[in-house]
Amino acid sequence: MSTREEIISEFYGKVNEDTRLTRSRQGQLEYFITTTFIRRFAFPGAKILEIGAGTGRYSVALAKEGFDVTAVELLEGNLSVLRKNGAGIPNLTSRQGDGSDLGFLGDRTFDLTLVFGPMYHLYDKAEAERAVDEAIRVTKDGGVIFFAFLSVYGIMFANYLYGRWSAGEEENFTEDYKVRHFKEQLFTGYDVAEFEAMFGKKPVTHITTAGVDCILEEAEQIPDFSLPDPDFEKFKRWYLHFCEKRELLASSNHLLYICRKNEER
Repeated sequence: MSTREEIISEFYGKVNEDTRLTRSRQGQLEYFITTTFIRRFAFPGAKILEIGAGTGRYSVALAKEGFDVTAVELLEGNLSVLRKNGAGIPNLTSRQGDGSDLGFLGDRTFDLTLVFGPMYHLYDKAEAERAVDEAIRVTKDGGVIFFAFLSVYGIMFANYLYGRWSAGEEENFTEDYKVRHFKEQLFTGYDVAEFEAMFGKKPVTHITTAGVDCILEEAEQIPDFSLPDPDFEKFKRWYLHFCEKRELLASSNHLLYICRKNEER
C-alpha cells in the first residue's frame, strides 16, 4: 500500500500547485478571502507559521509584507519552488516537515498559525487529531489558528456532477450516507459540523468558520461561464460579506475554521 506521502506526491507531481491561486476565479477568490481574514489577525511584528505551505504563495507574500514567517512543507518538490520564490527574503524560514509532527518547533512560538494543507490529506483520525494538537501547541496563548479544510459536499459538486456521481458517492459516503475517510483517499472532505466537533475538547475558542471559494470551482466548468474583472471585483466583496453565513458554508469547496488558543491558567 502507498504511504500518505507517496499518494499526495504523485498527485502534486502532476499539477502546477504554484499557479493554483492565480489561474482561475476560484483560486483568486480563495486567496482574496483567506488573505483578508489573515490581515484581521496579523498585527505588526507578528510571528507567523504556515504548515502545509505548498509553493509559498501565502508565506512569501506575508514575508514580503514584513512578517517573521516560518513555512513548513511536506513535499520536497513544493519546498524547492517555495525556496526559489522566497529567495533573498531574510525574514522567511522554510523547513521540510509533516503537520502531524512538528517536534522541531518549540511550544508557544507563533502569534498566528496557518494550517493550510494538512487537513486536506489526513484521512486517519488519529493523525488529524495530532495535526490539530501540534498547531495548538506551537501557537502562543491568545494566538490565532487557521485550519483550512474541504467540504465533502463541495467535493461532490465540483468533481462528480459531470457523469461520475455514483463513483463520488461511493468514495465519499457510506451506504447510510455517513462521510467516509479512508487511506487511499487523496482529498478527504468533511461535513462542517463534523470538522468543528474535532475542536470540542481542545484548548481553543472558536472565532468563525468561513467559506473561501463559494461555488466557483463548479461554476467554472460551465462552458459559458463568465466573470469579467469589474464583476469579479464586486463578487469578491459581496461574497466576503456573506462567506460566514452557515447556510452557505457547504456550497464552498474550501473553508476556514478560525480559533484562538486559550490563555493558560
